[in-house]
Amino acid sequence: MSRLDALRGPTPPLDHNARSIAALAANPACDRRAVLDAVGVDKNLMAVHLGYSAQFGQSPFAVVRTRQFEEIVRAGGGAGLLPLLREALGLSIDTARWESADESADEGGGESAEEGAGEAHAVRHTRTEALVARAAGDPGTAVVLDRLLLRLDVAGHEVHLEPGVLVFQAGERFHVVTIKPFAVVDGQAETGRVSAAAREAAVYVHAMRALLVRMGLAPDRVSHDVVLVCPENFSNVPTASLLDVRRELSVLAWQLARLTRIDRILDGLPSGLSLDLRIEAGVPTRPAADLDEAVSGIAARYAPECLSACEMAYFCRAEARSGGALDALGRAVRDDLGGVETVGAAIGLATGTRTATAGEQGVAERLRHIRKIYQETVAQETVA
Repeated sequence: MSRLDALRGPTPPLDHNARSIAALAANPACDRRAVLDAVGVDKNLMAVHLGYSAQFGQSPFAVVRTRQFEEIVRAGGGAGLLPLLREALGLSIDTARWESADESADEGGGESAEEGAGEAHAVRHTRTEALVARAAGDPGTAVVLDRLLLRLDVAGHEVHLEPGVLVFQAGERFHVVTIKPFAVVDGQAETGRVSAAAREAAVYVHAMRALLVRMGLAPDRVSHDVVLVCPENFSNVPTASLLDVRRELSVLAWQLARLTRIDRILDGLPSGLSLDLRIEAGVPTRPAADLDEAVSGIAARYAPECLSACEMAYFCRAEARSGGALDALGRAVRDDLGGVETVGAAIGLATGTRTATAGEQGVAERLRHIRKIYQETVAQETVA
């Protein structure tokens, strides 16, 4: 039994998807997230059992809207999509072939039988490779590839990714096309949603590049420029723009490599640590206090941004607040006060009640200067 299996217990590892893999890039320096993902523990079930259920996710309305918008973009074999691709990528093509790796979807079928899922995955992945190989061998023909099945290794565990994205090839370049239901109003979209879309799209770019490598093709044939398709203004009319995901790709590659080299983190964990939820009939039976102690034994790097990306965020936030950690105030504050761990320590440096160490001298000077300006401002307003 591997160390990861021993940490998780007898429960099978939870599979990943593109969203969970993308979330790895949201906080790459968090040991807790790295361990929980490498182990394959059900973080949502763990958070609920600890009393900190995650309060994010898509509503049923959002799911329906997403499907409706995807159908609009795919309608007519992507007839309305091609002009958007031409404009976004600066191409002069007139037509593009539309091909799907999932023939059953075209016939209205599906993978309803769990026992047939493995075989269906194998068939779809083989068809995916064939479609990509044919497209790569005919760069003069533009083609849109739909319902591909990609594979990715996460901490030694093979993950199947079923993209909601499309892959478009023109010339010798593949472009991931990601379809999102959030609106672009006057050419602008909500920054947080765009960032999340970029992280998720980077997973598919990474997986596509891995596929090309396995096929003996150059990975850079998959462009780092992703085409983002969203509704324009307050309509269902799609519009397209380019996202450069090089930064997200770099962070993702580093984090995935980190998961495969997780022994360094495991070596620093308390001996006898277990993350086993002791699930019986789908319900955790391990005492919550015992599990709380075990999870707290793994260092976290909480930031408010975690609330939209990690199931354990509310647990980590409560932990950070109770300890007075600067993490609870956000990454900008934490980075500006590098080397200072708690709010109390920062206040002590600012007021002079705490002696600064050699590594805190610069931060202490800035804090005292800011406090002086604040006191002078307050004094002036009081006099006025």
